[in-house]
Amino acid sequence: MKLTYPACFYPDENDVYTVVIPDLKGAVTEGKTLAGAMGMAVDCACGWILTSVEDGGDIPLPSPINKIKADEYENGFVNLLLLDIDEYAEKHGDKAVSQSCTIPGWLNDAALAEGINFSRTLQDALIAKLSK
Repeated sequence: MKLTYPACFYPDENDVYTVVIPDLKGAVTEGKTLAGAMGMAVDCACGWILTSVEDGGDIPLPSPINKIKADEYENGFVNLLLLDIDEYAEKHGDKAVSQSCTIPGWLNDAALAEGINFSRTLQDALIAKLSK
């Protein structure tokens, strides 16, 4: 799912940009350059939306860009953010995905007899393996 949201960019005297995403309540970030701020804003917005979806919330509708005004006294300007929520979710989501694996029948029977949670055991093993 791809979405576009307007964001307000505010440079300071050192060209550090603060970014506010008005449609996503409380979504504020910053970057040391305009490109960095743009990347941080996309990450912030995607994280906000993914958290809302995983928590069973709604995705707010984006405002039309011409309805969003940046504070001119702070040299602000408005730009659109392009969000690829599916790509972000693959990299950062906590939502469980089903994964099929094959084990010998005797191992399956022994694990079931011991009440072993296959999903938890596989997660623990993968985390341990990736932590090395």
